[in-house]
Amino acid sequence: MKDCLGSPAEPVSRASPRPAQHRPDDEAFDAVVVGGGPAGATAAADLARAGHSVLLLDRMGRIKPCGGAVPPRLMADFAVPESLLVARIAGARIVAPSARSVDMPVGDGFVGMVDRESFDEWLRDRAARCGAERRAGSFLRLEPLPEGGSLVWYRAKGGTEERAVRARVVVGADGARSAVAKQCLPGATVPCVYAYHEIVRSPAPGTAAYDATRCDVHYDGSLSPDFYAWIFPHGETASIGTGSMQKGFGLRAAIGELRRKAGLEGAETLRREGAPIPLRPLRRWDDGRGVVLAGDAAGVVAPASGEGIYYAMLGGRLAADAAHGFLLSGDARALRRARRRFMRLHGGVFWILGIMQHYWYRDDGRRERFVSICRDRDVQQLTWDAYMNKELVKARPLAHARIFFKNLAHLTGLARA
Repeated sequence: MKDCLGSPAEPVSRASPRPAQHRPDDEAFDAVVVGGGPAGATAAADLARAGHSVLLLDRMGRIKPCGGAVPPRLMADFAVPESLLVARIAGARIVAPSARSVDMPVGDGFVGMVDRESFDEWLRDRAARCGAERRAGSFLRLEPLPEGGSLVWYRAKGGTEERAVRARVVVGADGARSAVAKQCLPGATVPCVYAYHEIVRSPAPGTAAYDATRCDVHYDGSLSPDFYAWIFPHGETASIGTGSMQKGFGLRAAIGELRRKAGLEGAETLRREGAPIPLRPLRRWDDGRGVVLAGDAAGVVAPASGEGIYYAMLGGRLAADAAHGFLLSGDARALRRARRRFMRLHGGVFWILGIMQHYWYRDDGRRERFVSICRDRDVQQLTWDAYMNKELVKARPLAHARIFFKNLAHLTGLARA
């Protein structure tokens, strides 16, 4: 186990398409984790390490659209080896609607980039090494059992028969449109950005505006009316993507335009992916009985930035810890700890980022001013400090004061864009 992971409402709906039969030979697990992304794989590994019997149920074969950036804090907290990194990023270029750009060097250190296809599989494999049983299949529904726990109904990949296993606790980590959340926490939905990206073969060094050590972030209403577009290097490949909450916005057309602007229209396209990404944590993550949510299912993607891998893995760890407490005590109130602890750690950051997105992303005039703010050295330093360390930096009060007054000048129009 030495290569395992490092240290660590409303009642469930009883409706089901047809009455389930509780068979004496049903398999039983302490925990069933639905979804094998970073949140689910982390939760499964932690629960297995704690000595619980765990089933990790994942659909397999699906890759979430994702820029793939991971901070050093993730590598340290979750014992992720640097061998999984496909690129090291030395800085970011922020591009305004006018095409003016601002370079933001990281300074000491780097931001790691991962490819979700191999990264997620490594996490699932590690969960199995920790003792979790992996199974490929699609979640169907939960049926509460009179004696406690649930029957978890699923369909094995490639099969047609419905199967069931017993679970004392269920971790729902099955994405933004979580089927677990839909059944167990009715009405628990949040607005989502729909993200779309194209994975292309990386161009030769020096091609157009592409830099294999830099992330490009475009704040331009023609590329996204309410979010941003990006070009993120992944070593031999690159992610070119955008997102929007606006129904009917042409995501593919926007990516075509971005590729043209960046001189990447001729780059070979290897795959295309799209998915909804939540930008606000749910108000409740547990059903008060035996289900707790994690990752996108709980809404833990940072507003404004759309960053989700670190928060998903932390959410998975906190959900596992809460589930562990429930399994030991039998007290479903233990499941509430996952959300409480997450919001205590990161609720303030999410609140600030939500305000930023609401104000600065509304039109191109504000986007232009936002990019101007990014020129400020104090802003750059504190931005990278907060990203790399995953906490609000409080050690530089004078810098915070200067940023406050500069933001105020931009908000009132006293500063030039």
